[in-house]
Amino acid sequence: MTGAIPALSHRRRPWLAAICLGAAAALISVPGFARGPDGIADVAERVIDAVVNISTTQTVEAKAGGGGGDRGAMPQLPPGSPFEEFFDDFFKNRRGGPGGDKGGGMQPRKTNSLGSGFIVDTAGIAVTNNHVIADADEINIIMNDGTKIRAALVGVDKKTDLAVLKFTPPAKPLVAVKFGDSDKLRLGEWVIAIGNPFSLGGTVTAGIVSARNRDINSGPYDSYIQTDAAINRGNSGGPLFNLDGEVIGVNTLIISPSGGSIGIGFAVPSKTVVGVVDSLRQFGELRRGWLGVRIQQVTDEIAESLNIKPARGALIAGVEEKGPAKPAGIEPGDVVIKFDGKDIKEPKDLSRVVADTAVGKAVDVVVIRKGQEETKQVTLGRLEDGEKAVQASSKSQPEAEKPATQKALGLDLAGLSKDLRSRYKIKDSVKGVVITNVDSTSDAAEKRLSAGEVIVEVAQEAVSNAADVKKRVDQLKKDGKKSILLLVSNAEGELRFVALSVQ
Repeated sequence: MTGAIPALSHRRRPWLAAICLGAAAALISVPGFARGPDGIADVAERVIDAVVNISTTQTVEAKAGGGGGDRGAMPQLPPGSPFEEFFDDFFKNRRGGPGGDKGGGMQPRKTNSLGSGFIVDTAGIAVTNNHVIADADEINIIMNDGTKIRAALVGVDKKTDLAVLKFTPPAKPLVAVKFGDSDKLRLGEWVIAIGNPFSLGGTVTAGIVSARNRDINSGPYDSYIQTDAAINRGNSGGPLFNLDGEVIGVNTLIISPSGGSIGIGFAVPSKTVVGVVDSLRQFGELRRGWLGVRIQQVTDEIAESLNIKPARGALIAGVEEKGPAKPAGIEPGDVVIKFDGKDIKEPKDLSRVVADTAVGKAVDVVVIRKGQEETKQVTLGRLEDGEKAVQASSKSQPEAEKPATQKALGLDLAGLSKDLRSRYKIKDSVKGVVITNVDSTSDAAEKRLSAGEVIVEVAQEAVSNAADVKKRVDQLKKDGKKSILLLVSNAEGELRFVALSVQ
């Protein structure tokens, strides 16, 4: 548990770092307009009292350090840095003083962390990041004037890294901020970040919107606002404002090799935050819509096979037997291009819009099936904790030794005998033609087809034996097809579509 803002490495994995920015910035003469719009000061003055520090306390087990205590956790700071003495005292205090744990016992100790948040209701409701308060024994809100108030957790959503807190307002009237519409943000628009970097208290920085709808593979509903406004360790959970003083994002992540700001920060957009906050306040938990399908990307090859131009939408690779999509008539091979009036350009769009739709709502879903648009009406279910908006994938199976009866598209194929079902542990419900070997130089190998997977359909026609596959492939080649669409199942019955080149 930490109040630090996560930093993403070049591999896009979160990690935390403390850093001192000790170097003095060079003074450069620039035109007046380069400093940004004059309204920044007015916005900061109006909203600063709604931005709070989040202080947490957690009891953790002490670890043996061979007399070194917590020295291994000490951040590496430049010699003579103004923060060197601060961090040295901080880590000595964590070890119980200059002498460390003199008794040599492994006693639990308390750690403190600081992050940021903001008030959205004068009745005492604040928003922050989940990772700021995760596993905390005690949460306190520190107002801009220094007032410290104990807070209780209303609810969290780990998938979007958001949390809602409730506290008893002080005698002094509170200032609350309102959410703006993040969908209206334009690239290059000025934004303002306010937070608690390096425990320095209400710090104001400004920058522009560098990108929208940024997917950094940190969660299933990624759609971040990217900004170059400086956000650092401790800014987590703080608000990102537009020039109207409205919250259009919650600062959550940065990309940095050092842990300090290099001008690449990410905020959860207000459109997402509003829905999460409302659900947490009403139910104490997230209630997301559920369609009950497995989806995958519509590649150019798949689009060509399905006669879809241009490539777009979310391809249905599988339908849950007990999910809402099944009774609505949605089938594997359908491509969703519109959901509840919203265009679906890629699978992530469908995941996000379904999750944001109310449970129990009846919505129109427009799909392309065999080149024709059809509209299906679906009544959404509820996404439970054990369910996910699933991207279709394959599971590798061991290579077979039994010779195949047919060869096609770089694949050795055989009928599904009892022996092969047993060898690859293929469920009885799976029907089709089993792959027994894959040519390592083929397009099939590049698309990660593997022995033990089962071809269910070729160009949306079911196949039951290897001869069916060979015959269908040969005919499609004669028809001039550049690629052939296969519906493939793994041993468990999970489906995905694969388009293989015939060249």
